[in-house]
Amino acid sequence: MPAPDNLHLEMANALQTPAGYAELLQELKTRIRAAQVRAAFAVSRELILLYWSIGREILTRQDAQGWGAKIVERLANDLQVEFPGVEGFSARSLKYMRAFAAAWPDEPIVQQLAAQLPWGHHMVLLDRLKTTVEREWYLRAAVEYGWSRNILVLQIKSALHEREGKALTNFQRTLPPPGSDLAEQILKDPYNFDFLTVAEDAHEREIERGLLIHLRDLLLELGRGFAFVGSQVPLAVGEETFYIDLLFYHVRLHAFIVIELLCGRPHKSSSVAQPVMWRSAKQAAIFAPFQYLNAT
Repeated sequence: MPAPDNLHLEMANALQTPAGYAELLQELKTRIRAAQVRAAFAVSRELILLYWSIGREILTRQDAQGWGAKIVERLANDLQVEFPGVEGFSARSLKYMRAFAAAWPDEPIVQQLAAQLPWGHHMVLLDRLKTTVEREWYLRAAVEYGWSRNILVLQIKSALHEREGKALTNFQRTLPPPGSDLAEQILKDPYNFDFLTVAEDAHEREIERGLLIHLRDLLLELGRGFAFVGSQVPLAVGEETFYIDLLFYHVRLHAFIVIELLCGRPHKSSSVAQPVMWRSAKQAAIFAPFQYLNAT
C-alpha cells in the first residue's frame, strides 16, 4: 500500500488535466453538435421529400382520375390506421402536402432547395406567401441566416425581401449555421419526432429535463420535507429492470415518493406505473413504504 504522501501525490496527479485536454474536449463538443445537426437535417430532408411525393401523388390522381376532395379524408384515415400515433398523416397535413407539391412542381428544385428547411417553415411559406419567387427568397434567407420559424414569420411580415432586394445570388449555405435558431429547431423539430414515432418518449425526456433544471422550484412546490434522490433510478423486479423518472424521499413521512412522467396515456406494460410491478417491488422490500404520483 502506498505511503500517505505518495497516495496524495498520486491523487493530485490523477486530478490534473493533461496538456491539450481542454482543446480536445471543445473540439469533440463541436464535432458532436455538428453531427447532431447533420443527422437531424437528414431526417428533415427525408420527411420533406416524402411529403412532397405524397402531395404529388394526390395532385396527379385528382387531375388524371378525377378523385374528389373526400379521397383525402379517406386516405388520412387509412394511413392513421396503419401508422397509429403519427399525427403527420392527418387530412389537414395531407392538404398541406398537396399544396406543397403544387407550389414546388419540379422535383430537382425540391431536392436541391426546398428540402433544406423543416416542414414547419414550409407551412409558413405556404400560408403567408403567394409566389414562388418570394418563397424561394425567404427559403434561402432562412437557411443562410439560421432563422427559426417565428423569426421567419416576423421577416415576412416586415417584407424584408423588398427592403433587402430580391436577388438570390448572395445566399450560399446549404445547411443552417451551427448554433443558429434554425439548427436548434431542426434538432427538436416535432415533425421529425412524429415521423420517427418517438414523440411521446422525446416529450417525456424534455419534461424530465425541465423539472430537473428547476429542481429547487419543484421541491418548493411539493412542500417541506422532500429530498431529491435521483432521476432514471433503476429498479430490479424479478428478471426485469424498470426506471423511475423522478425519485424523492420525504423525511417526515419516512417514505419514498415516486413521480412517473406520462404524456397523454399510460405506458406499456413495462412501465413502472403498473400496479402489479409495485406490489412486487413492495413485497421485495425495495420501497416500503412508498407513495406513487402520476404526472401526466
